[in-house]
Amino acid sequence: MTRTPFDQFSKQFLEQFLTPLGEVHITQEVPGEPRLVDVYFTPSTQPVIDPASLGLLGRMATIPCLIEPFRNAPSATEVRNCLLKLLLVHADLHRQANRQGQRVADQDLPHLWVLAPSASDAFLEGLKAEANEDWRPGVYWLGRTFKTAIVAINQLPKTEETLWLRILGRGAVQEQAIAEVLAFPVDDPRRGSVLQLLVNWKISLELTGEIEQEEQSLMATLSQAYLEWEQQTEQRGIERGERSLILRLLTRKVGEIPDTARSQIEALSITQLESLGEALLDFRAIADLDTWLRTQQ
Repeated sequence: MTRTPFDQFSKQFLEQFLTPLGEVHITQEVPGEPRLVDVYFTPSTQPVIDPASLGLLGRMATIPCLIEPFRNAPSATEVRNCLLKLLLVHADLHRQANRQGQRVADQDLPHLWVLAPSASDAFLEGLKAEANEDWRPGVYWLGRTFKTAIVAINQLPKTEETLWLRILGRGAVQEQAIAEVLAFPVDDPRRGSVLQLLVNWKISLELTGEIEQEEQSLMATLSQAYLEWEQQTEQRGIERGERSLILRLLTRKVGEIPDTARSQIEALSITQLESLGEALLDFRAIADLDTWLRTQQ
């Protein structure tokens, strides 16, 4: 069950961005005493997008894994609980393989990624978690046997490669990541996806009243995202309505519109649509439309 608005946001975010790379299960129950994994990911052999496009998150998603995002810095007990879930998943995979007379190779067992907004030196020392030169700063690995890493999001380099993890951070780290996403081109689909998720999170925070003092600044950033999302949604609605109207008028003026011409009309800007709306009044045949479209290329 979702416990906080951040739980819901982080799970929806990871599901949204990892689904093109493989199979995502949210709040996956593990065997034994009822326990739920926040995100259980299995990579696809033919991902829809290149994992590299998601930077560090995409690299993490090249192997089966459990992902446990935390809004606040996790305690040692919380990390132990995450490890327990990982070990229960491993044990269940071994049981399933034994029933089928097979074996699970060690490299095929899922890893555990604990996403922490921050991690103190004392906390990492207690876990014997150490940096690895093959990974970016901020990623700390437990002993190889445990297949577990702590990602201290506030220590990640502020680059596009880490953006999709920094969005799950806290305070100034998260605010900067959101600002970077807002700076994407308006037609970038990743921008629209993140805006929608941020809007949902903002609404959840307002409904539950779970807004801490530290998050007041974040709420201002989310309000900006919400306003942009509303404006984009309204603009897309206007454009869809205008395109639909012009296509109906064209059909009445010159007859059925060929698929090629229809595709060209779908690609027109709002300014070009307005010009077409004026020009079509003088059309007499489909050839007039073809001639007009050629002038727009």
